[in-house]
Amino acid sequence: MVQPRWLRPRHWGDSFGSVPAGRRWEQFVALWASLNLALVIFDITYVPLRDFWLQRRLYPLPGSSLVIPLTVLPDITVWVDPIKGIEPHRDTAHYQRHWQQLDAQLLSHGPSTPRSRSLLAEQLRLTELMIDENPFLVANKSGTLERIKNQLRQHAEPPQDSARQAAAMLLSPQWMEQHPWPEERRFWQRELLPLVATNYWRSIDENGRPTDRFWRIDLLWFQSVFAIDILLRWLAMKRRRPSMPWRDVVLRRWYDLPLLLPFWRLSRVVPVTVRLRSSGLLDAEPVRAVVSRGVVTLMAVELIEVLALQLVDGLQGLVRSPQVTDRLSALGRPLQLQLNSDLQGEAQQGELEQLLRLWLPLLLGKVLPRLEPELQDLAAHALQRSLEATAFPPALQQLKPLLLVERQLSRQLAGGMVDGVLELSRGTADELRQRDQQGRDLLQRTSEAFWRELAAVAAEASTLERSQDLICALLEQLKRTYLVGVNQAGVEGLMDELDQISDDQSAARP
Repeated sequence: MVQPRWLRPRHWGDSFGSVPAGRRWEQFVALWASLNLALVIFDITYVPLRDFWLQRRLYPLPGSSLVIPLTVLPDITVWVDPIKGIEPHRDTAHYQRHWQQLDAQLLSHGPSTPRSRSLLAEQLRLTELMIDENPFLVANKSGTLERIKNQLRQHAEPPQDSARQAAAMLLSPQWMEQHPWPEERRFWQRELLPLVATNYWRSIDENGRPTDRFWRIDLLWFQSVFAIDILLRWLAMKRRRPSMPWRDVVLRRWYDLPLLLPFWRLSRVVPVTVRLRSSGLLDAEPVRAVVSRGVVTLMAVELIEVLALQLVDGLQGLVRSPQVTDRLSALGRPLQLQLNSDLQGEAQQGELEQLLRLWLPLLLGKVLPRLEPELQDLAAHALQRSLEATAFPPALQQLKPLLLVERQLSRQLAGGMVDGVLELSRGTADELRQRDQQGRDLLQRTSEAFWRELAAVAAEASTLERSQDLICALLEQLKRTYLVGVNQAGVEGLMDELDQISDDQSAARP
């Protein structure tokens, strides 16, 4: 198995950063592209995650009261909201401002003064108005309003079925007299007001889409650098290959183009990964190899199954073809192949004849004569065993002089036989080296007659149909057995086998 790429030595001379200055530029662009990709991901996810950045709270278990405060994080909504065209909603902002007035009044004078009662009544009116008109609908945050209504219903004693009734109870002077405001205000500050603060209003641009000014930052600070880097790479490739058209130069670096596109920005992960790897800052080859090997192995299994099905189906169709007898008889006519005159010396010959004329002289004229001692020993041993069994009675086989005569006779007979066979072999090889047109015609006529008679015998109805059924059944069984074996092995089995082969080769290396 081929050694994995991530285990091979890296050669940086072939990359754009072959010189120190170029290497530093390549590493800078790789880091700059990584920062850009992180900002792109942040920009795409900012609006859905704005509640987290605003409150800086993490709710690990949805629906529970468990909260992990992350106050160490800065409030970035002050800088990012203007970029996304986000402004505080007028209704919810007015609700928060009025609650601050109510909070200051109740802390200083309590709920019994006319001013406090007036502010409580106004706060109740704003709460009912928020419940009825749903200002969260503009920001697609109607679920937040439902959470506010649930909080109001659950905090009332006893819990109310209506959020309006719960608000009227919680904002009444009687409730305030029974529940001290310093304790009650914690409910509003921790549970309700953070939910109200998440509402916002987002402006619309001239094209009717939500305002988003991130493209200005992307264009001025990042895409301009990427354009310079891509242009330098194109020029470097054109300088190394002057004959290459500019179109091919651009297509060679097709994966750089997502860096310049204002849409499909998540596709920048491809050029960013390529730059991090080529600059030496990240070795992503093991991950790529694992993913690609799994995909290639899966595709190979599917491809092999399809090819096996097509091959077996094609053989079954060939066997069941009505022209099977004609094809059998046609096998006697050799295929004609145009050969080089330097190799064979003849314009056209059959492939089988060419193989015979090439190998038979070698086997008969060179290989067999070199085996003469071994052949003599083998023939002598066979003759001796034959003489012991047939020529002499068991009583005479114990005489040593007779055994010596037997061995000498066996070796002489074996030597004569082997010499005769080898002489015939050499003569046959010499004859085969010569151009014997009559012998070739006889061989061709015999071959044609054999296949013709075989086709005639196979053409009998009972023999042909029975043979076709048996061969097709055998192919069907082979097809099902093979495909079941491939499916049982699966992708994981093939990958384990490849890993085992790779480990064996690594252990065998010095």
